[in-house]
Amino acid sequence: MKITVVCVGKLKEEYLRAAQAEYVKRLGAYVKLAIVEVAEEKAPEGLSDREIELLLTKEGARIEKALGEGVYAVALAIGGEGLSSEDFAGRWAGLAVGGVSHMAFVIGGSLGLSGHILKRCRMRLSLSDMTFPHQIARVLLLEQIYRAQKINNNEPYHK
Repeated sequence: MKITVVCVGKLKEEYLRAAQAEYVKRLGAYVKLAIVEVAEEKAPEGLSDREIELLLTKEGARIEKALGEGVYAVALAIGGEGLSSEDFAGRWAGLAVGGVSHMAFVIGGSLGLSGHILKRCRMRLSLSDMTFPHQIARVLLLEQIYRAQKINNNEPYHK
């Protein structure tokens, strides 16, 4: 399966880049993985709702271009579906059996995702009821994708 993780912004911290690199390496045995970073708009404090909407629309256009056609897109979003690791692995396996060969996970910036992108995605996923910076969410997502691969292949992985 091909997996694309579309992220708004770059990883700034070395420890996060190192964690991402480790999971990219581990996942190489299971999937064809691409991480696509799109430019993040500057978001100073005190933006109006209209300014936020315009900012998200600009980021959304970049995300849309990165997604391309024929991909099963999943948005990481507040209020998305919360799944256990086992349920996530089961959903993943079901999609693969159902013919999905390319999945994309979309991680927005600090202000989230545009309504257009949320509608474009076939699923909304929440990593937790807690709020995480989008940079940490990327590493958490990669770990869960790796864990799902291990579960679906009946391979041991720490619990």
